Amino acid sequence: MLTKYNLKMPHAIYGGEDAMENITSILLANKVRRVAMFTDKVIESTGLFALPEAAVKAADVDYYVLDDLPPEPSYMAVQALVDQFKQSGADMIVACGGGSVLDAAKLASVLVTDEYGVKELLDDPGRAQKCVPIILIPTTAGTGAEVTPNAIVAVPERELKVGIVNENMIADYVILDARMIKNLPRKVAAATGVDALAHCIECFTSNKANPFSDLYALEGLDLILNNIMDAVNDSEAMEAKNRMQIAAYYGGLAITASGTTAVHALSYPLGGKYHIAHGVSNAILLAPVMRFNEPVCREKFAQVYDRCVHGEKTCATVEEKSAYIIAWLEKIVRELEIPTSLKEFNVPEEDLESLVASGMEVTRLLVNNMRPVTADDARRIYQEVL
Repeated sequence: MLTKYNLKMPHAIYGGEDAMENITSILLANKVRRVAMFTDKVIESTGLFALPEAAVKAADVDYYVLDDLPPEPSYMAVQALVDQFKQSGADMIVACGGGSVLDAAKLASVLVTDEYGVKELLDDPGRAQKCVPIILIPTTAGTGAEVTPNAIVAVPERELKVGIVNENMIADYVILDARMIKNLPRKVAAATGVDALAHCIECFTSNKANPFSDLYALEGLDLILNNIMDAVNDSEAMEAKNRMQIAAYYGGLAITASGTTAVHALSYPLGGKYHIAHGVSNAILLAPVMRFNEPVCREKFAQVYDRCVHGEKTCATVEEKSAYIIAWLEKIVRELEIPTSLKEFNVPEEDLESLVASGMEVTRLLVNNMRPVTADDARRIYQEVL
């Protein structure tokens, strides 16, 4: 556990009933003249975009919609959207969407300049400086992008996803409104929910874990493990959905204070090369990596058991508690019907070595893993899911 640590958070977070209405007062208090609204066409087609749009209209300000962003975007696609944004003259960003939309908006907030673009930030993320304040509204209970200083983009020439990390990308305001996830498609709710689960369990077992990250990671785990099934399977389970949305936010806070580990590191090539959804990639690797980590994370898994198992507790030893938690993770992925093998994505076995090479490049996250991951270890983990 780190002996020095810090936690940087958004300026203000609004949650609960009718949280979206706070957008109007934020815009008025900041004397905003023009808003750039980031979203995507899927969000618009579901009608969800109408909620933040109405709140912006209520402030009687001009606004401009930027919605031309593909799923799992490359840095070039994000740059194209940023170039459009730079012409808008907006003095506030309101972003409504999943992780890709929120990450693009965060990058736009530091790119109102001709001195550097997204490509330059891949090489030197420290150059980024906040130019425009942002309001972030997640439409999944998963990525935690609304709170992290990270923006993830695909780098096609490296067949990899890469994280740009700079605290200037932390949101100024966050809106957590459970109405935004009420009718999320089951597959999306499942995959993004397991993404949040991965954030919490990885940050709790990270080399960089500390009292700040543990506070949010452990509470997030309690909320997710005990609510994810209802939240995904029942569109009317609004209390469970609200808890999942809070838990995803906590997972993002845990990332900000600590950091994810080998699950995310080894999943990045799966998104970068095969365009497998980020949450699905993490779900495939979650149990295999946690089994690999178990010998050195056993005490931490036992703490998860003690906190998150309610009612009668049947496990007495640390070993039993640790095994119980890993089995629980496997059960969640299985019962949510998320793929557990790369065969479903036609990933050929002959790609194994390129996967290993790409995964081992993600040193930013691999160094967080409590059990060191060698190329041979990564190879065995990938072989388990091929």
